[in-house]
Amino acid sequence: MPKTVSILGSSGSIGEQTLSVIEQSTEYSVGYLTVQSNIQKLELQLQKFQPRGVVITSEAHFKEFKKNTSFKGEILFGEEGLCEAASSEHTDILMSSLVGFSGLLPTLEAIKKGKIIALANKETLISAGEIIMNAVQKYSAELIAVDSEHNAILQCLVGEDVNTVDSITLTASGGPFHSLPIEEFSSITVEKALNHPKWKMGNKITIDSATLMNKGFEVIEAKWLFNLEASQIKVLVHPQSIIHSLVEFSDGSMKAQLGMPDMRIPISYALSYPKRFSFSFPRLSLEEIQTLQFFSPDYKKFPCLRIAFECLEKGGNATAILNAANEIAVSHFLEKKISYSDIVRFIEFSLNKMPFVAHPSLADIVETDSQTRSLLLTSSFNDITSNHYV
Repeated sequence: MPKTVSILGSSGSIGEQTLSVIEQSTEYSVGYLTVQSNIQKLELQLQKFQPRGVVITSEAHFKEFKKNTSFKGEILFGEEGLCEAASSEHTDILMSSLVGFSGLLPTLEAIKKGKIIALANKETLISAGEIIMNAVQKYSAELIAVDSEHNAILQCLVGEDVNTVDSITLTASGGPFHSLPIEEFSSITVEKALNHPKWKMGNKITIDSATLMNKGFEVIEAKWLFNLEASQIKVLVHPQSIIHSLVEFSDGSMKAQLGMPDMRIPISYALSYPKRFSFSFPRLSLEEIQTLQFFSPDYKKFPCLRIAFECLEKGGNATAILNAANEIAVSHFLEKKISYSDIVRFIEFSLNKMPFVAHPSLADIVETDSQTRSLLLTSSFNDITSNHYV
């Protein structure tokens, strides 16, 4: 029988590419599709994939959908609906691809039911890594990385003794600004930041890639996914995005996973792990590529990456503060309320002002997220941006 895949965030980039993978395979069917407000795209997906149910988290769009749709399956609403779909007996594999902190609780509910979770929602592990991984072990769930970098590490570790891993290296494209002189950063616009040279992604993750915060988040994720110390995780800028990550072992050997910069490849492996199924994705031609380049990241140009490492070392609720502050800052930047350089100032301000909790519970994490957002939304712009704190 085909495995039933439910997708949190089916109208987003990862959600749409997951449906593209499912469309090419007889191994999967669709359980639940969820959107916030894009009911037009949802209707098109319903016609093609005929899922069991849908979840809409915007109240106004939920009401509009219920009034006008001809869909006969379950129609669920809000966070409660997300949690119900994620933990349903009709969900075999959950593609957790919501953007932001909203992915945490539904993913945790799926874990409690022992589901297979293909994790594309970084914020789940950024905010509550220890809680999530303890739950994965307690409920015998499977958490499989979708990010190309972590998916690459997973592939490199197949058949290996994890105790022989010396270090891992996560590669970064460098985004659109890795070669831009730091003197020109003040002129970075939203349009320039959204012009990623390699990957087609949603707006929020594209901005995170431009600041290298995305890579900082991946460092934090890697610590939890592969049970590593911060000192075992390295980052290299690799503009071609062909080598997706590397593992160095105790005997000096290294393994790398190579492939085209096409998210359908790691998505397909996350759904089929540990098997591989045949797909007609573009193939890599090394003779056409010819040259692969690698650079150390410039922490002066990309302080978000440095701060992510520092928050990982500090532990506690520091990474939850980091995530919430970054979400607010990126949202403001996309709305052109603040400059590109202000993003890091919002983060620094929050880390300085928010109370530190060394051993947070889930309730502490939820409260930290809420308080950090409130702090930034109620503080004056001058207070936030006038100084550097970290």
